[in-house]
Amino acid sequence: MGVINALNETSNKAFDSGEKYVKASQEYYKLKAFQQLARAFSFLSKLAIIGGLLFLGLIFLTVSGAIWLGQLIGSTALACLIVAAALFTITGIAYLIRQKIDKNIIRKMSQEFFD
Repeated sequence: MGVINALNETSNKAFDSGEKYVKASQEYYKLKAFQQLARAFSFLSKLAIIGGLLFLGLIFLTVSGAIWLGQLIGSTALACLIVAAALFTITGIAYLIRQKIDKNIIRKMSQEFFD
């Protein structure tokens, strides 16, 4: 009977240890998920604020550049066309290197996510 009681006690301890491990793992993954969500929300918030302000600045810079160029060459319409062509050229270059941009984003996000 002593052996059976010892085995029963040992199995109960193992069960309790396993239960504690599962609970600790659940808590860890909850905290990890919260951390990732908080980082993602923080990143998106900063991106929206900084990106929005940067976009507004770019609009004002483009308009003022077109006006300045129009005064310089004597034609506001031609200046607007030149500025538009420059923006389309930059957009085309960004489109051509989009895969490199994707790879960099995925690499940085995977480092952050799997850290």
